[in-house]
Amino acid sequence: MFPSNGGRPLRDPVPGTGDPGLRAASVARAALDFSIPWYAHIWITTLEILGGFAVAGAVGVALGIAIAWSPTIARALVPFLVFVNTLPKVAVAPLFLLWLGYGLVPNMLIAALIGFFPVVINTAVGLTQIDDDLLDLGRVFGAPRWKVFLKIRLPNALPYVLSALKITATAAVVGAVVGEFVASQSGLGMVIVNAQTNLNTPVAFAALAWISIVGLALYGAVSLAARWLAPWAES
Repeated sequence: MFPSNGGRPLRDPVPGTGDPGLRAASVARAALDFSIPWYAHIWITTLEILGGFAVAGAVGVALGIAIAWSPTIARALVPFLVFVNTLPKVAVAPLFLLWLGYGLVPNMLIAALIGFFPVVINTAVGLTQIDDDLLDLGRVFGAPRWKVFLKIRLPNALPYVLSALKITATAAVVGAVVGEFVASQSGLGMVIVNAQTNLNTPVAFAALAWISIVGLALYGAVSLAARWLAPWAES
């Protein structure tokens, strides 16, 4: 399934045995063996991760704002969101595939479903945990509610949101790969499934390594953005 070195498969004939150094070398060779279309698989999985991350961030912030804005909305939404968050995502993934078919969108939605909840909670907490003196100052100057929300509550919530996005960055990786495990025609998760079917251990571990690299890159990008957007939160 995954040829290398003149057509010889990069296969560990007896999983769990062998010299660790040789096994690590075989994984490295598999990861750099571009007879396997790594670029295409990495690109597909990265798009799914980024799409899921963006959806989770946008929806999570919007729901967090709604919860913080109105206690009535909070009472209606929070139980439903907790219910959705406790659903086993592996069981939900096939439903997305039935409704939406194969492709990037179902895997993006699975990634978003796994990653949105921390953003909702942190956004709501950041918007509500405000120093009373700041709110009193806004009232003294006669600021309307929307302006207090925009000028005081949102800046206060920014470090909370950015912290949640760090969690979402790693959760989106898990979600995208779970979607690919269930059913996919491309992506690093599909590579792992095929490698396991063919007992091709080095290729499976190489795909895991590439997934980790993508996840680390996204987490690092979010961390850099947090330092730039909210440097006071890092001190």
